[in-house]
Amino acid sequence: MPMSADRNVNLLAELARRPGNSECNECGSKKPEWASYNIGVFLCTRCAGIHRGLGAHISKVKHLKLDRWEDSQVEHMKEVGNVAAKLKYEQRVPPCYRRPTESDPQVLLEQWIRAKYERLEFTNPENQVYTSGYMQGFLMKRGKDDNKYHPRRFVLQEKDGTLRYFVKEKKEPKAILNVIDLNVAFAPAKLDCANSMQLSFVKDGGTRHIFVLHNDPEEIVKWYTAIRCVKLHRYQVAYPSASESELVNCLSRDFIREGWLSKTGPRPTDSYKKRWFTLDDRTLMYHDDPMDAHPKGEIFLGCANDGYSIRLGVPPGAKELDFSFTLHTPGRSYLLSATTDDERDKWMLAIEKVIEKSLTPQDNLGEFLFMSK
Repeated sequence: MPMSADRNVNLLAELARRPGNSECNECGSKKPEWASYNIGVFLCTRCAGIHRGLGAHISKVKHLKLDRWEDSQVEHMKEVGNVAAKLKYEQRVPPCYRRPTESDPQVLLEQWIRAKYERLEFTNPENQVYTSGYMQGFLMKRGKDDNKYHPRRFVLQEKDGTLRYFVKEKKEPKAILNVIDLNVAFAPAKLDCANSMQLSFVKDGGTRHIFVLHNDPEEIVKWYTAIRCVKLHRYQVAYPSASESELVNCLSRDFIREGWLSKTGPRPTDSYKKRWFTLDDRTLMYHDDPMDAHPKGEIFLGCANDGYSIRLGVPPGAKELDFSFTLHTPGRSYLLSATTDDERDKWMLAIEKVIEKSLTPQDNLGEFLFMSK
């Protein structure tokens, strides 16, 4: 390796260790190994691939060690870096926009990068159509009964805080959803589609799920962000004394954990049956199928001080299956089983973290509603 090339590799390694540069500029993952040398930012392998997909007219990508660097390119990395680039390209990120982390879905991360450098949404706020308080368009919605996807017109309105969808254009809406009560989450694995979302809300005392997708990744992220924006503005009116950061944390939530477990019925003689479980904050739901519109059952997870606990194995004399564990609640003990020791440990840890937390006033209301069913 020529002396200048060796020097450049060492300089890049030093720059990559500096504060701000030691994490990927886009997702925050540690020890980035790539860089966009015309933008001047350090990147992880995943984000470098997205940058490369933007085209060389927007972002020129090189590996810090494996590629040859010109002196001028290294100098530009020194002049810019992650901190200065964020000040330029993220100067007008709206608070409702979800900044991705390394564990977030590909569609969110890719659209975050495209919004910054391709569409320049955060330097030109007029490009942020999702902050207008109104959005309408077609999404493919999964039918509750036929399991097929049908085009449905959705209308989001901040003025009355609703999301409506229509089966027929000139008819009344099929449903009117209160945005405040709506949770929106990306669902790429469950729907086997990167550009997909799961909308969950309470209807008639139980949880209802709606699954939607779009063939354009930009559109699905716009809908996701628009719902969050409307929700934030409604929250700001309802809770004027709350800080913006507190409200932003309430805009949407990913499910803590999902997967297959087996459970018994309430009687000691009941056999184990396979169910799809979803841990959503303090609600543990189980379904016959991951795509069910309604859970088969819901379990409120209160606080350990109120009689909620999770234990390895099953009570003496109870049926045991594979890797069993028991969830104790004041009203009933649930016998559960995972297919591997590792899966059981992850489920027990996730549930334990929930029941170790103190109840909020909203949690107490949730427990009351569960006990009233």
